[in-house]
Amino acid sequence: MHEADLLTAGYDYNLPNELIAKEPANPPDSARLLVYDRSKDTIIHNTFSHLLDFIPQETAIFLNNTKVIKARIFGRKSSGGKVELLLNKPLGDDRFMAMIRGRVSLGSELFFDNNLQATVQELLDDGSRIVTFERKGKKLNFEELALILETIGHVPLPPYIDREDTKEDTINYQSLFAKKEGAVAAPTASLHFTPQLLDDLQREFETYELTLHVGAGTFKPIEADNIMEHIMHSEYFHIPSKSLKALDSNKKILAIGTTVTRTIEYYHRTQRSEGECDLFLHPNNPPQRVDHLLTNFHLPKSTLLMLISSFLGRDKALQIYNEAIKEKYKFFSYGDGMLIL
Repeated sequence: MHEADLLTAGYDYNLPNELIAKEPANPPDSARLLVYDRSKDTIIHNTFSHLLDFIPQETAIFLNNTKVIKARIFGRKSSGGKVELLLNKPLGDDRFMAMIRGRVSLGSELFFDNNLQATVQELLDDGSRIVTFERKGKKLNFEELALILETIGHVPLPPYIDREDTKEDTINYQSLFAKKEGAVAAPTASLHFTPQLLDDLQREFETYELTLHVGAGTFKPIEADNIMEHIMHSEYFHIPSKSLKALDSNKKILAIGTTVTRTIEYYHRTQRSEGECDLFLHPNNPPQRVDHLLTNFHLPKSTLLMLISSFLGRDKALQIYNEAIKEKYKFFSYGDGMLIL
């Protein structure tokens, strides 16, 4: 363990702006795929359409079936000023955590289309807000709210995509196996699958599903200088019994994405199959159950890059990222992929 492994600054790298993907590959499996084999220390440059050529036989594949909701809504305050609200997650008791752009205070009332109204109940130290929603005087639960958001909301594209969402994003920023509503960010390694590639994967390998509702915290920068002082965000997860059996076996596992990795590793450490996952993987806390990882390329100084480093070591992770930059791979949510074997 090197001292730099514990410093947030040790996970920085320089990414040219033009390598940030603003649109997905078309078709999705034409995205590039960097394959790194740890046992041989080799890199192969290929495309996502050839993914199945590289997955070891007898590997169990785990997918996150969370579904992104239209979590971004635009409205106004009672003063008439504009406001933007990004739903993060339900907290129970019909209360919700949200990020709000536009100054609000305790008790502020916010008005949106379709007679939707929000009231600010708490201001949290991390900048997020706890709100309740109502429509025509009736308080709304998550299912009721999600139906309204589907009508008036916008796809919550990450800030670095830096454009308005389009009709195409409602399809592109959603995995083919999305079923359980609740995410405000897509599990992006899953976005590369075409129906044919997914069919081939499910025919050739045992596949299992779990749910982790990706929250806005996934984009939250680390503010502490030492990564061990970072307080990890938590996200709701559920692992069905069929998937638990596979996790409790000695099958080799390929996690499709960092969200799947964190969920499996949280279960492996706690034996909890449902609840709030707040596991932070980094070189000092490496994976214990996941053998292989399919993922995208992640932001500098992010918990996701630290998770990649938990598989590879920090130096090797940065070396591979710099190789990807040299080869002009596209980065982040709509970008290219990496398979770690």
